[in-house]
Amino acid sequence: MKQFKIVIEKHADGYMAYPLGVVGAIVGQGDTYEEALADVKSAISLQEGCANACYIDVFGKEMLEDIPAIEVFITKAGVAV
Repeated sequence: MKQFKIVIEKHADGYMAYPLGVVGAIVGQGDTYEEALADVKSAISLQEGCANACYIDVFGKEMLEDIPAIEVFITKAGVAV
């Protein structure tokens, strides 16, 4: 069992969750906080039934190295698109 710090965002159409300090992108989503948390946990682990390919299946377990976030910042930035 490995502990991850998970960010869960509430949006108008549901929730999005992602772990901090993990190489690459892992995202979970759901209609509720609990569903988003369960989805991101499933995406990280080897559990069957991942909506997308499970992270470990694609990138390998060695990519789950813990890169601890010392601080987390939320900001706005203008970007030309």
